[in-house]
Amino acid sequence: MEERLNEIKAVLKKYGQEQLLNNYERLDDTKKKELLDQIENIDFELIKSLYDKTEQEEKHSQDVITPIEYLDKYKLQDKYKYYENIGKKAIKEGKLAVVTMAGGQGTRLGHSGPKGTYDIGLDSHKSLFELLSDGIKEEEKKYEVIIPWFIMTSKENNRDTIDFFEKHKYFGRQKDKNIFFFVQGQLPMVDTEGKILIGEDGLIKLAADGHGGVYESLVKNGMTEKMKELGVEWVFVGGVDNCLAKMVDPVLIGIAIDKKVTVACKSVVKANPKEKVGVFCRRNGRPGIVEYTEITEEMAEATDKDGELLYGEANILAHLFSVDAIERMGAEPLPYHVAYKKAKYMDKDGNIIVPDSPNAYKFEAFLFDSFNEVDDMAVLRVKREEEFAPVKNSDEAGVDCPKTARELYKKFYHLD
Repeated sequence: MEERLNEIKAVLKKYGQEQLLNNYERLDDTKKKELLDQIENIDFELIKSLYDKTEQEEKHSQDVITPIEYLDKYKLQDKYKYYENIGKKAIKEGKLAVVTMAGGQGTRLGHSGPKGTYDIGLDSHKSLFELLSDGIKEEEKKYEVIIPWFIMTSKENNRDTIDFFEKHKYFGRQKDKNIFFFVQGQLPMVDTEGKILIGEDGLIKLAADGHGGVYESLVKNGMTEKMKELGVEWVFVGGVDNCLAKMVDPVLIGIAIDKKVTVACKSVVKANPKEKVGVFCRRNGRPGIVEYTEITEEMAEATDKDGELLYGEANILAHLFSVDAIERMGAEPLPYHVAYKKAKYMDKDGNIIVPDSPNAYKFEAFLFDSFNEVDDMAVLRVKREEEFAPVKNSDEAGVDCPKTARELYKKFYHLD
């Protein structure tokens, strides 16, 4: 142990991160070992390069942004049935799996557990997880097939999520047979001086690496291998907080297969030109997302000959990928973006510091940064009121909150 500790001290000195052992002697033997394991697994060169980038603004000024083509699901006419039949065949043959990204906590909703366990206030008191499960079951019954469900948790909520599913008997599914759990990656948080923080538990302060980590996590956890064993070729990836997510959509799958693309995404029309959402576009000719912060007022207001917004296809985090595409995208980490957050931490004297303003950098990858790796993809416009009822904010916000999601859900399923 002494030799190992000395080797670790030498590495920490090299990178100026000696503070990681400030409280080492206060830890019990189990935590001492865990902390040393954590330190040995840190890519200090990566953390240094990420911190250096916090001093730089992300610049996309040289990028050429142009509108992207899309198909409107309800204006396909004869093509609707054509695409639907192709997709139905793939679903019936067991070629579809579903991935739900559920690594977050319900803190912003005043909920103390994993976000997926949140009850949006329906008379049934079903959680977000159960509402999504119901949607999958309905499609399984329709197509007489089992659709494997993969759930991405975080280190923070993994145990609570699995306990919740155990308590509810996995909503009729079988663990490790048709429902699978895997944990997304994490990266250390650093302070404004580039020093890695120690958390309240005396261990490295880690934060989930963003929804862009889903590809790498699927690959590293052996989930793509499992999919291939099950005969899966297509994977729908969505977030846990959209209770109206249509995860099994034969039209979307049919379009992807017919157009020979490896990525197909759903969009909804922006509620208004100034809605704060990312929209689908072409960036330097490749598919991509342009954030609302990057769009000029002129671009936001621009319309085509039919009066439609040129940049009006809002990203709702509803994506279909081929398994091969996920493996390609998961082979290397995506670029990381910086978020400035409030983070509790332990100081050098063992005191827990609770900041009242942002004090630390979190590094996260965005799922859509992988889109520029593909030559083309399909974008399918769907109806907001039928497929997009996110639960992101508390009711006080008045938008994308339990109240609005509940109303949309009840209206769609005629529960009033």
